[in-house]
Amino acid sequence: MNEPLTSLQNPTVKQLVNLRDRRARDTTGQFLIEGYREILRAEGSGHPIEKLFICEELFLGSNEHPLIERIRKKGASIQPCSVNVFHKISYRDRPDGLLALAPQQRLHLSDLEKNLRPNAPPFLVVAEAIEKPGNLGTILRSSDAVGVDGLIVCDQCTDIYNPNVVRASVGTLFTVPVIAASGKETIAWLKSKGIAIVAATPSAEKEFTDIDLTRAVAIAVGTEQLGLSKDWMQEADIQVRIPMNGVADSLNVAMATTLLLYEVLRQRKKN
Repeated sequence: MNEPLTSLQNPTVKQLVNLRDRRARDTTGQFLIEGYREILRAEGSGHPIEKLFICEELFLGSNEHPLIERIRKKGASIQPCSVNVFHKISYRDRPDGLLALAPQQRLHLSDLEKNLRPNAPPFLVVAEAIEKPGNLGTILRSSDAVGVDGLIVCDQCTDIYNPNVVRASVGTLFTVPVIAASGKETIAWLKSKGIAIVAATPSAEKEFTDIDLTRAVAIAVGTEQLGLSKDWMQEADIQVRIPMNGVADSLNVAMATTLLLYEVLRQRKKN
């Protein structure tokens, strides 16, 4: 184990703080994973960890040491930090003493094809131009909960390796295959695989519970403010709406996605 990191002026501290910025993440190909649950799921899924920064004074329990040991055995460097240094490198108000430096792993549509289950109709989510990291993280969490085959992030506004996406996903970024692709290539790929595009829009005639979602489907959702783009609406095989009986005319995109995903799960379990 390395000597404790105690100086706020250490170049490593600056490097880690810089990784909160997307430009630094794009340049280095690295990102940060903070928190016990998030790092546990990264380690459990086999995502490589290059270096683990720890501060025992901030640990919340006794489970941290077995996790640290597993990560160390996989080749990661373990770097103890003082409380002041850890608070500096942390992006949380209440850090729990664990922060990992990891390489980004970019998947493509061809990689997703390999992960589709042979005896079950594909079940995918398409998120177009989602702007808020918290919403993208919540969509990941819901995707993991229902067991989707993958999440395709189209024309992304938010970096999937944004620390707030990692945090909001509670580590499910590492359990759900995430593919970044353009809308045009994603539509063409879905059509070539016979996967029906289900577009959520308030203007649709049919409610989401009134259509068959047991076949191969990709649930497509759009920006928080404008919804899906014209291209996606034109290419959609099915348009559905979520009934709104109050003053509001739409739900938060992450909440709407969760409702749609659980309807797919409900129908498939029923059959």
